[in-house]
Amino acid sequence: MSIELYLIRHAIAEQRGPAWPDDSKRPLTDEGIARMRRIVGGLGVLGVVVDVIFSSPYRRARQTADLIAEGLSPRPPVVEVPELEPSRRIGDMLAALPVRPRHRSIALVGHEPSMGELAARLLKAHEAVPFKKGAICCIEVTALPPSTPGTLRWFATPKILRKLGDS
Repeated sequence: MSIELYLIRHAIAEQRGPAWPDDSKRPLTDEGIARMRRIVGGLGVLGVVVDVIFSSPYRRARQTADLIAEGLSPRPPVVEVPELEPSRRIGDMLAALPVRPRHRSIALVGHEPSMGELAARLLKAHEAVPFKKGAICCIEVTALPPSTPGTLRWFATPKILRKLGDS
């Protein structure tokens, strides 16, 4: 039996700087929220169904995860996983996911470079896969953590997903 993993980089967030001295508290911008809603519409067109969403506890990632959950049917639960924070080790990230046997479709919402490095690890690629804000890829694996390379089912830029959502 296989598991579909949707790797998602958070949407557009406020800029780093004096206004947000604690990076973990930076929220999405209004534009980021609007664009992510359109991206989720694209997921609906693709027929994406997710059993659970695991999110970094950083505010911008959690907001992204909540927007995704709100737009999917049935609505999946969102679970914060500290190992999805930026700069965490990929091996720790995979080992910490509280996956249950009933989870066959899982979304992970996080940050760069972690999402790109995770995609590379799952695909046994030599270099990280670049993720724009709001980009999503679907990788099929046989187990978590996987012992064999996963299969890339699709990778979509935010622009493609927004166009799908607008159609």
